[in-house]
Formats: sequence, structure tokens, C-alpha cells
Amino acid sequence: MGGESLVIAPQWIGDAVMTEPLLKRLAARGERITVAAVPWVAPVYRAMPQVAEVLLLPFARGGVQWRARRAYAHNLRGRFERAYLGPNSLKSALIPWWAGIATRVGYTGEFRIGLVNARLPNPPSGSRPPMVAFYSALSGEAGVDADRPQLHLAPDALAAALSAQGLASQGFYVLAPGAEYGPAKRWPAAHFAALAARLDLPVLLLGSAKDEPVCAEIAAQVNGDEVNQSGAGRCVNLAGRTSLDEALALIAGARAMVSNDSGLMHVAAAFGLPQVAIFGSSSPLHTPPLNAQAQVLWLKNDAAYQPPLDCAPCFARVCPLGHTRCLHDIAPGQVLSLL
Repeated sequence: MGGESLVIAPQWIGDAVMTEPLLKRLAARGERITVAAVPWVAPVYRAMPQVAEVLLLPFARGGVQWRARRAYAHNLRGRFERAYLGPNSLKSALIPWWAGIATRVGYTGEFRIGLVNARLPNPPSGSRPPMVAFYSALSGEAGVDADRPQLHLAPDALAAALSAQGLASQGFYVLAPGAEYGPAKRWPAAHFAALAARLDLPVLLLGSAKDEPVCAEIAAQVNGDEVNQSGAGRCVNLAGRTSLDEALALIAGARAMVSNDSGLMHVAAAFGLPQVAIFGSSSPLHTPPLNAQAQVLWLKNDAAYQPPLDCAPCFARVCPLGHTRCLHDIAPGQVLSLL
């Protein structure tokens, strides 16, 4: 097919990772790929060799910002033959339309019939495919169910990130205690601390600035334990203190990672890192870590767990029943046994 293509990226780190197989398919048929992404997910696309260029979208979260989007689109006119829209929103379709891109591929979405002219039917919420296949289907190709995201970092970038922290490759663990969606996706901080205290290598806590308080709580518990004064189990809180580029490199260089169902979980999977992914209110049937070395803990699937979690997955931000058994009842020892 060939030619210049613009991809409008999703605004979440995990979703950005899950678009990688789509971009690989487009590049394989000769399309030169430019991705337009918000700054907080752009580093993910810089870890995809098939992406020729990453454009930053300078728009604030929230409103459509009609005038700013139209001006941005004006600067893209004449550059692209086709566009692929990752998000289903109206505002994600405006730039390709205003830029005069002839073929605009996306799901039907909200009020987009005139803006998206190569439309795929939006699957009903009850029968939506796993998200990687959902994005890969935008290619129009078959066989997308087996797609698996992969990220790649230049060796010098990886070495620089490890050197800055005084770490050796495979010489530490990463824990990612955050989950942007809400507490019903977060394993308790006390459980993360208990796990970290039993690990035989230094532990890095990664996340956004919003995760800093819980990571500080975990680090204080672990580093205050006399058992860990030798330094083998020291816990370093880097939440909100690294760029995403640095966080990607630290994940890629780790021995293994433990996380909730979060964007960083998908990053670890795309690097092929040994990992344990802990699921609560969400479902690994919809957004699993697509990694042969991933272990998933979800009590909904544990036949020995009683009483059964008939409430799962509820996809709620906060447990509607007030107990969050789906996460509190996963013991640190269970996770440790999988590392």
C-alpha cells in the first residue's frame, strides 16, 4: 500500500502499548507511520522502531479546544494519505478531517459518521474483543487475535538509565503499586511492602506523581525493617521522579516486575519481562499482559477461593460492596511464589 499515514494515539500508556501490533502491520505493508500523541504517552511510541516520527499533541485534558485543534490540523495538510484513529472520541477525529486526509479509518464512535469515512462497527460492550485485537482490526487485516505488542530500547538508553541509579541489568525488581483507574484495581500497600521485604534484590517503586504517597508508604515500611538493613531488600521510591523514557528503561532492565492491571503492566509485557500481574475489579480476559513470562493472579479464576467472587469483574473504581476481597485476599506469599 505504501504512502504516509497518521495514527492518532490513545491517551493511556497501556492502550498506547496495545496499538503496537497495528503499527507493525501498517509498516509491514509499506506505510510510513507518524504518530500524533499526547506528551505523557509519546515515549511509548519512541520505543517502537516501526514509527518514523512522533508528533506531540499540545492540548490540555478535557474540552475539545476547537480553534487549537483546527490550527494544528492546518499545519498537517497535504502530508498524509490516510489516518487511523485509536480513540473513539469525537475530538480524536477532528484533526484528520480538518487536515484533509482522504482516508480516515476508525470505529463508528461518538458522532463521527461524517468525520470517519472508513468505519468499523463498534462492538457491543458485552462482546468487545481484547484491546490489542480491537486496535489491530483497524488495519483491515485478518488474524489479529494472535497479535502481541513488543517494545524495543536502544542499548545505550538502557545502560544510561541503569547507570544513573547505580544498578546492574537484572539486578533489581520493579514494583508498580499504582493504577490510574481507582482503588479497586490496586493491591494493598501493606501487601506490596510485605512482598518487597522478602525479595533478595533491591526494589524500585515506579509510578506517576499521583502514586508517590503510596510508594512512600511502602518504602518507609520496607526500609524501616531491620531485616533489610543489609541493603539486599532496600526499597527506592522513584514514583513521580522519573520521566516515562527512564521508567521504560528501568522496567526493561529489571529481573522481574509486580504490578496491578495498569499501563506499566503492559510495558513490562511488551518487553517480555518476567512479571506477576494482579487483577481485582478488571478482567485479564479483556486486557491481559500478552507475555509468555507473565503470571496473572485473579481470584475470580481460583476454584479453591471461597466464597466465589460472583461480583467480579465489576469494573468499578471503588468496590461497590466495600470489601475489595478480590485484592485484599491475594497474599504476598502467593505473589512471591511466582517470582
